[in-house]
Amino acid sequence: MDILKATKYKCSVSSVLNKDVKQFGKSFMFDGEEDTSWSSDQGQPQWITIQFEEPQTIERFRFQFQGGFAGNEGGVTIHGADGACLYDKAFYPEDINAVQMFPLDGRVEGATKVKFTFKSSTDFFGRIIVYKLELS
Repeated sequence: MDILKATKYKCSVSSVLNKDVKQFGKSFMFDGEEDTSWSSDQGQPQWITIQFEEPQTIERFRFQFQGGFAGNEGGVTIHGADGACLYDKAFYPEDINAVQMFPLDGRVEGATKVKFTFKSSTDFFGRIIVYKLELS
């Protein structure tokens, strides 16, 4: 089950393509629609931060990128309520359209903040397009 459908959270992103949040905003990663997405502007790094109202337990995350605009050299960092780092690890998405699952090295309990950072992109200009982001 996707934690983001069952709990309250705030999301922030590094950028939005042409600052057009009505067409490319962060909310489109979570709307369940197949034809909407968050599109970053150019530049590196790009990042997504999720801040939970209540501590959560996380075991895995899923991304669906647009091929040609996938995040590259990803990193996930999870913090607890006291700001302590609970998890910090690199992950390497493929440049494909399919949903990709990334299991953590065990359950992370007490998570209040999750940050995904992409040092680069498969796009020459550093843009990233995300159709879906799920945490479970």
